[in-house]
Amino acid sequence: MASTVINRCPRCGNDNRIDSYVCAFCGKRLRIEKIENYSIFKRIESEWISPAPWYIKILWLFIKPNKAFWDINHKRDKSPGYYILLFNSLLYGLLGVAFFSHFNIINYPAFAPILFLYNLSIFLAFFIFGAIFYFIFGLIMIWLFSRGANIAVNFSERLEARFGVGQQEVKYREEEMSPFSIYKGGTLQQQQAHKYKMMFCAFTPFLFINLIEILIVLAAFPTVSMDVLGFFNPSVLVPMFSSPTWTVLHIIDALTLAIWVPLLISFSIRELSNSSTFRVLISSISIGVIVSILFYFLRPTIIG
Repeated sequence: MASTVINRCPRCGNDNRIDSYVCAFCGKRLRIEKIENYSIFKRIESEWISPAPWYIKILWLFIKPNKAFWDINHKRDKSPGYYILLFNSLLYGLLGVAFFSHFNIINYPAFAPILFLYNLSIFLAFFIFGAIFYFIFGLIMIWLFSRGANIAVNFSERLEARFGVGQQEVKYREEEMSPFSIYKGGTLQQQQAHKYKMMFCAFTPFLFINLIEILIVLAAFPTVSMDVLGFFNPSVLVPMFSSPTWTVLHIIDALTLAIWVPLLISFSIRELSNSSTFRVLISSISIGVIVSILFYFLRPTIIG
């Protein structure tokens, strides 16, 4: 149930919900949490003028995530979420090429055209698989994080109270708009408007992680020779699939999903719902840890 008690902003005089952490009209902080003593969690109160370029937002997602999601939330249709999905898929394609580069096909010389087609087909297969995987996995994780946020801060209810439901648009005159306002531009954004595009930005860490894993795969996996024209001996694959490098890769992925992704999704939920950083962070990390344990740490490569 939405709060009926009013919290009036001391700067602009507009009324906000009593549980609001910032003024929805001017960006003034109305409540300050202890966690905001750490600069990475501090809410941005600066004047917002226009969205930063997508590549700047991606850089901020690594070094200033609080500023990145503050900027994205003002103009969610300019979110780089789908660019991040695309880049992760491209890196996954390169990861597949890096893995299969350790298979030395003895039937052809090193620079034979057929090997180029072989590597291209591997890249395309892994790219398509990566795009499907990251999209579906991202939707599932966003749903789980949202359910956790519903328990922690009533995420869905706050979105409905803040942005409304249905398709009706509410218009405001430009002179009534604060430069800080999420309503700037004259249209009250709907609850679902580009929400997923914004929340997909939480998977930015995998851009860095996939790049690191490409280097690990290139350096750490053994190379095996294969005869693709003769009888295939499955035993040649044993050194590849029994390599301890798999354990390293899975631990890196698990830690990313347990810590880094929940950190970014917490900023996303906080900005969308104008809610508590700490409570959202606790729920997001809890879900990230549980999923990491189930998805990675229970694999044979880690627990033996």
